[in-house]
Order: sequence, then C-alpha cells, then structure tokens
Amino acid sequence: MQKLSPFKKLGLSVLIASCFLTPSPRTFAKNVRPPLMLANPYHPGVRLADYWVSEKYDGVRGYWDGQALWTRGGEPVHAPAWFTANWPKTAMDGELWVAHEQFEQAVSTVRQQTPDDAAWRRMHFMVFDVPAYPGTFDERIRVLKDLIHKLAKPWVVYVTQTKVSDQKSLDSMLAQVIKLGGEGLALHRGDSYYRGVRSDDLLKIKPHTDAEAKIIAIIPGKGKYHGMMGALLVETEDGQRFRIGSGFNDKDRHSPPVIGSWVTYRYRGMTARAIPRHATFMRIRKDVAQR
Repeated sequence: MQKLSPFKKLGLSVLIASCFLTPSPRTFAKNVRPPLMLANPYHPGVRLADYWVSEKYDGVRGYWDGQALWTRGGEPVHAPAWFTANWPKTAMDGELWVAHEQFEQAVSTVRQQTPDDAAWRRMHFMVFDVPAYPGTFDERIRVLKDLIHKLAKPWVVYVTQTKVSDQKSLDSMLAQVIKLGGEGLALHRGDSYYRGVRSDDLLKIKPHTDAEAKIIAIIPGKGKYHGMMGALLVETEDGQRFRIGSGFNDKDRHSPPVIGSWVTYRYRGMTARAIPRHATFMRIRKDVAQR
C-alpha cells in the first residue's frame, strides 16, 4: 500500500473535518424516520470495559440535522426560534427532556404545532452523540463535549459518560438513577461507529424490560369487558405478532388507541416462540409517527 505524504495526510484530515462541519443534505422527509442508532436490551455477558455508561433520559428522542429538529418518527419539532438559535451546522442526537418523571410534559410540549414558550423554557436537549462525525464513540464524545461547551446554551446539555468496572458498579449506578426518578442507563460501545440500526453497539438497562409495537387490530372484549376493547393485536418491527390484554384502565378500554399507532409495553422475558411473556400496556407512544 502506498504511504501518504504528510501534506496529503493533512489534506485528508481537512477534508474529513470539512465534511463534519458542513451540513449534509437531509435524506428524509416528514414521517420518514431519521437514521438513528437504536438500543438492544442489556444482557449478561457484556464486557463492561468496552462501554461508556450514562443515564437514559425518559423524554422524546430528538435529532438535529444541522438545520432542523426532528422526532424519532420523522415529525418536525416546532421549537421556538431561540431554542435552536446558533446551533451547529452538523447533526446532534439526543433527548428532549424536561425533568425526571415528566415524560408526558415533554411529549405534550414537543407535539404542539405552535410552541408554548413557557413550556419550552423547561425543556433541555440532552445530547449524547454527533452522528456525522466519522470516528468511534470514544472520539465522538470528545468532539461532542467540546461542541456543547462552545455552544454555551444552558438548555443544551452534554450527557456525561462514565466507565464502570464490574456488574456491581453498574447495578449501583442504576439504583442511584432510579432513586432520583430516572428511567435507566444507556451503554455505548467505545469502539463503535454511528450506524442507524439497532445493535449491541448501544444497550439499555432498566428495572424492567419494555419495547414498542404497532397496533394492527382491536380485539373486542368479553364478559365484563363486553362492548369494550378486550385486547390489542400488535406487531413488532421484526414482524412478531401477539396480544396485549392487560395494563388498561376503563377509559382505555372504552376509547382504545387507533390502529396504526404505536404503544410501549412491558414484559418479563420471552417464550420459546420468541413472544414477549406477560406483555402489559404502558402508554401510547405519541412521539413515534404512525406508519
């Protein structure tokens, strides 16, 4: 292989930096999901030394493409002009978050077509990645920390990344986050590149396991639920279908979610057929576009 001269190496470095600092054309439109890195559930056997650990914030996933702010489902976020003023011309991936145990407030604020200025004053953009930077996560977090420091907006926050030495330390960190009202932890593999897929490069750990699925049918109730919804028939992203029949209140059963919407459900392990065991309804996922 021919070696590059120092001048050619310098030119290549400048080219890479210019690609990172210049916004690339948006490759998705409304209701088309941006190419986000998605998390798998944490599982035993993970080599913790390979990962950075941070709090997993329970808000609305936000993707800044260098020009505009989008939800995970590809919906435009109508934030006040001051909120995104002077943001960098490169992509940032994060969570639009109000505070612990304020998920519904975050969703309500983000979904408004006309921004509520007072509500947005409570919002934070918790940034944990820079998707356009062509380096590993070890490298990206250094770039991100510097980027957020230079931006100097108190509502744009660098998500602190730490290392844990063993499972006991991870469990202790999780317990502390839960005690404060947090949702769980996220683990980023240090040597991974940003890819818009679901993989073990990003893991999530919570006191329980939850996931999302799309409603494809409403199953009528029987007995005491006659005339109401009995269960939801749902389908996961990988095509697995199953019923969710618990976790609903009477209001949910009288006015069930619409077909095509997405829900978050909780479960306890998987059956031999890879079906979530004891699936329980948690909430409608309003920040995910119907598709």
